[in-house]
Amino acid sequence: MAETGAAQANIGVVGMAVMGSNLARNLASREGNTVAIYNRSWEKTQTVLDEHPEAGFVAAHDYAEFAAALQKPRAAIIMVKAGGPTDAVIDELVKVFEPGDIIVDGGNALFTDTIRREKAVRETGINFVGAGISGGEEGALLGPSIMPGGSDESWVTLGPILRSIAAVADGEPCVTHVGHDGAGHFVKMVHNGIEYADMQLIAEAYDLIRRGTGKSPSEIADVFAEWNKGELESYLIEITAEVLRQVDAKTGTPLVDVILDQAAAKGTGAWTVQTALDLGIPVSGIAEAVFARSLSSKPAQRAAASALPGPSSDEFQVDDVDGFIEDVRQALYASKIIAYSQGFDEIVAGAEQYGWDIKKGEIAKIWRAGCIIRARFLNRITEAYAENPGLVALVTAPFFTDVVSKAQDSWRRVVVAATQAGIPSPAFSSSLAYYDGLRADRLPAALVQGQRDFFGAHTYKRVDAEGTFHTLWSGDRTEIEAEDTH
Repeated sequence: MAETGAAQANIGVVGMAVMGSNLARNLASREGNTVAIYNRSWEKTQTVLDEHPEAGFVAAHDYAEFAAALQKPRAAIIMVKAGGPTDAVIDELVKVFEPGDIIVDGGNALFTDTIRREKAVRETGINFVGAGISGGEEGALLGPSIMPGGSDESWVTLGPILRSIAAVADGEPCVTHVGHDGAGHFVKMVHNGIEYADMQLIAEAYDLIRRGTGKSPSEIADVFAEWNKGELESYLIEITAEVLRQVDAKTGTPLVDVILDQAAAKGTGAWTVQTALDLGIPVSGIAEAVFARSLSSKPAQRAAASALPGPSSDEFQVDDVDGFIEDVRQALYASKIIAYSQGFDEIVAGAEQYGWDIKKGEIAKIWRAGCIIRARFLNRITEAYAENPGLVALVTAPFFTDVVSKAQDSWRRVVVAATQAGIPSPAFSSSLAYYDGLRADRLPAALVQGQRDFFGAHTYKRVDAEGTFHTLWSGDRTEIEAEDTH
């Protein structure tokens, strides 16, 4: 531990739980960084000091000592629980920091909270940065994907520090200045929403293969390991194989068979869907993944419904095992593209709504390593936006259109097979429905508009004339021009 007193640290971390201590260790391991650390409980700080003397941490007993240890402009990363605890730390740091200093919230904050905090802190002359940090405990220690928002001024100081600790993909650090105020946490929120969809799709693929082919979890692990050598190569595919291979020491059975089938959630997936609803952006694949976790966690309802009629999935058995597995792989790839396409639609809409200059290709680049959804085909997303910055939907980029074109027969066969067998596949089927809705030349929304006009005089537009119209449904049913109430 370095002596306190002189301002010698160029970066500080508040919060010494696993994520905070790992991030502090990562920072300390990079040339040029000296790290000040503080935790509300000194015991936890002492534990970190004892376990990692090599880090040369400058440990503080209180906020004043923490501030005194930091070189100006001071920069501190908060790694505590979102909500009230984060607000409490911000309040304390504002008391001991000065104009030009930088407070970074590295937690999973709701982006609207970040907008509120940035506005309040800015009035003191202090910079506030909301930074999404992805990669979990391992990423924090070895190199995460980092999505910082905040002012241009703060990026001048933070940029070199964050680049020093970020994951690296193709020689480039996985960090970029996303945009002002809440932009970083907004993009991290959407990242987590895509993560929900990705995980649900993989789970559905596993379920279909297991039920349809009778393969054991370890055999399906081999399938996923093989997939990870090709276009589906990704962190989540890789760890899926590891999870499926794991044998429970207590029972000798596959661990996946002794884990309770009730999935938990921390809330960022729900935020993604709620925000998309507010923005009017369909993210149906992400939404169904969130709802699937909710459904799984309703044991009383599931028990009550267990006797409801339907086909027996136990009788589902495919004849062509290899062909079916390939169909599932193609369906997974196509559905995964839809999840990313929907996520980027939300990023575009959020940027427009909140006035952020978010460079979509840069976001795809910083997701290539360090984060949970890192995947080989993210390079293709960067290329798609480089070729056409005004791309209106990612799935319409030539590369992705070609992938989906080749995959769609398999995709449809998988959804039909799952439906006929009574196997729930909400993410697969909703992704396909979105794709078909997107490409449809005419949707039944025309009837919906007619219904809305009938019961609420909500008006409609015509395909053959300019203007807005209303039919006098309770009168003589003539059509009149009306004020647009859409």
